[in-house]
Amino acid sequence: MLTRRHFVITAAAMFSAPIPDQVWAAPTSDQSKWDAWDAQVTPANYNPATSNPWGLYPRFLPQRVEANPGLRAGDIHVDAVARYLYHIQDDGTAMRYGVAIARGNLYVPGTYTIRRKAKWPTWTPTAEMIKRDPELYADAANGVNGGPTNPLGSRALYLFKGSRDTYLRIHGSPHPESIGGRASSGCVRMVMAHIIDLYEHVSVGSTAYLYPPSDGLITES
Repeated sequence: MLTRRHFVITAAAMFSAPIPDQVWAAPTSDQSKWDAWDAQVTPANYNPATSNPWGLYPRFLPQRVEANPGLRAGDIHVDAVARYLYHIQDDGTAMRYGVAIARGNLYVPGTYTIRRKAKWPTWTPTAEMIKRDPELYADAANGVNGGPTNPLGSRALYLFKGSRDTYLRIHGSPHPESIGGRASSGCVRMVMAHIIDLYEHVSVGSTAYLYPPSDGLITES
C-alpha cells in the first residue's frame, strides 16, 4: 500500500530537479572573415560608376552630382521619391547612390543623428517586427550572425533621435534587386559594395535627413 510518506518521497524525486534556463548565445560577427566577405560582395575590377552585376537601372549606380546650396558637408539626405541617398561633399557636390526604402507606412521621414557605425553587423528583429510579420522574422528572434546573408549586409549606420536608438538603419542588403523600390521594414537599403565605399566617409555625429515620399531634394541632369 502506498503511504503518504512514500508519495512525498516519490513526488520529490520526480519534481525536485529544477529545469535549467535556456541560454541563448548572442549573435556574433567573425572579424577574421570581414576582408573575405568584403571581397565576396565587391565585383572584380570594381568601378562604382560602371560595375553592375546586380542589374540595377544605371541611374542607381554611384555618381557625383551637384548639391543644392547650403547643405552641410558630411550629412546624408535620402530622397524617398527618386530613391536616392546623397552624401554631401566639401566642394558643393554630393555622392549619389540608389537605395530602397521601407514598404507601406513603415518609412519614417525625419531628422536623425548617426551615433554608431558597424562593419558586418549582427541583426536582431524587434518585437514589433516579429509581431507584425512572424512568418518573416520569428525564426530570427534570437539574432543573426554577421555575414553576407545577414539582413544588414556589409555595413550599417545607426539612426538615433537624441540618445534614443530608433532601430532605423542605413545598411547594405543581400537583396540588391530591391534597390529602387519599397522593400524594408523601416530602414534604407543600399547595395553592399556601395555602402562599403560610403561607410568610410561618414562620421559618427553626422545628420541624416529622410525626406517624405512627396518631397524631392537635389536636381541633376
